[in-house]
Amino acid sequence: MTPTFTRRIHPKSNLPDYVLSLTAEERMRSRFLFQTDDGREVYLNLPRGTTLRDGDWLASDEGVFLKIQAKPEPVLTVTTSALLNLLQAAYHLGNRHVPLEITGTYLRLSPDPVLQDLLEHRGLEIKSEIVPFQPESGAYGHAH
Repeated sequence: MTPTFTRRIHPKSNLPDYVLSLTAEERMRSRFLFQTDDGREVYLNLPRGTTLRDGDWLASDEGVFLKIQAKPEPVLTVTTSALLNLLQAAYHLGNRHVPLEITGTYLRLSPDPVLQDLLEHRGLEIKSEIVPFQPESGAYGHAH
């Protein structure tokens, strides 16, 4: 029987029953049938609008636990030695509603040749990578 996970919880132990690695886009699906890292099926039936984060734990009504991991995926990592340039880039990308991971030293976004060109013309350094991507949840995101 496929376990159904219905709620986010605080970790109950160090060892979950299941581990599910998902891309940033997949972590926005609140109702979906997935395959865990070891190939077992699990169903997420979470409240609509739930966005999962790396490290979140979910529970089923039967007391089974699942840990979410951010799956490495292609991204563009944006850096510069001038913090103001990074802040301006975040502003321009935000105006375009681009899902964006923001830190004090870099921005990270999904690959897009048009945006990459825009950022390069602003003098920013762009590196293509395959790493976990954790975009901001937005002004109305769910805290936990």
